[in-house]
Amino acid sequence: MQSSVPLTAPARPALNHLLQLDGIRFVAVGLVLFDHWMAERGLELPLGALGVTIFFVLSGFLITRILLSSKDKLSHQPNGGLGKYLKTFYIRRTLRIFPIYYITLFVLYVVNEPPVRRTIGWLALYATNIYMAYYTTWMGTVDHLWSLAVEEQVYLFFPLLLFFVPRRWVPLTALLMILGAVAMRYVLYRARMPWFIGYVTMPACLDSFGLGAIMAYWWLYQRERFGRVFRHSVWIWVFIALFALVIYLTKILPAIPDSTGLPGHHNIMSDVWERLVASLIGFFLIGRAVVGFTNPAMKWLLENPVSQYMGRISYGLYLFHNFVFNVYHTPPTHITLRIWRRASDLLPFLNSSYFFQFSYFLTLTILLATVSWYLIEKPINNLKDRYAY
Repeated sequence: MQSSVPLTAPARPALNHLLQLDGIRFVAVGLVLFDHWMAERGLELPLGALGVTIFFVLSGFLITRILLSSKDKLSHQPNGGLGKYLKTFYIRRTLRIFPIYYITLFVLYVVNEPPVRRTIGWLALYATNIYMAYYTTWMGTVDHLWSLAVEEQVYLFFPLLLFFVPRRWVPLTALLMILGAVAMRYVLYRARMPWFIGYVTMPACLDSFGLGAIMAYWWLYQRERFGRVFRHSVWIWVFIALFALVIYLTKILPAIPDSTGLPGHHNIMSDVWERLVASLIGFFLIGRAVVGFTNPAMKWLLENPVSQYMGRISYGLYLFHNFVFNVYHTPPTHITLRIWRRASDLLPFLNSSYFFQFSYFLTLTILLATVSWYLIEKPINNLKDRYAY
């Protein structure tokens, strides 16, 4: 059952599981998969970028909630419990993220996936986004790993930042993160740098994490404010409408020429403001899910068993989907396309609608993520119980 926000909750509530957030993960990863598999079907909406941004806001909320709660719990220990605070956080993050990531890299290296062979050092160090920004190039089937690199880079400094910043300054710190990220994207835009530098570099993504941090602070210490802000869904629709306006303005305003020749229609709306507005959608969507959607349709969407399961395996879905298929990078000789052609030769009706091919990619991705979850991720995740916050 959904854990709702009791307005009389204590100042530092338990880190309880919030059911509808698994549904939010499903929505976010669904946007990414839909975008990457439908990009050449006349759909020119930044849904994948929106999904990634929602993940960033969600990470900001969950990680800040964990770190501030841990800091409070350990405050009576010598040095404020810094050693245990960092040890617990990094061990738990390592157990959750590293095993399947490095197993995937190992397998792809062995089977000679070209971009993995070519950039294995960057991938192993979670520096994919730095490679892309430095060389001003995309990376083929490993493009999507830039967002995992951003998260890992945030984890390098954010725990220490939250530990040493006094509690009352956390909202101001988060606000500075938001303003700094927007300012950085604006400076890059004015300097006519390649647009994706402001898209994939970690500092330019911090407005999403900052909004998540503000949400976590309210949840832990200002629960009544949290309830007031997120009790209604109207702000979600306001910022969805604003997001649609940003997309519309992106298309009608003149494009800024890209010196690298990268495709796409980009200007100040897409390069500076799109992520901030998308982050605000994530902010109000996640906050409302924490309170608990009561609308029957949204409640069902986020809480039904399929959404819950897909949310639990969302890391695997995101990690594997680009290797199953990506409209921009998958060559005709790729094994998944060869299998599809054989199947459609035997059953010609499969070519009557893209729905069948989309379903095929989705099924393969779910199967891979399911195997990963039950054989690798879930057993390793159980080890986290030894390192409770």
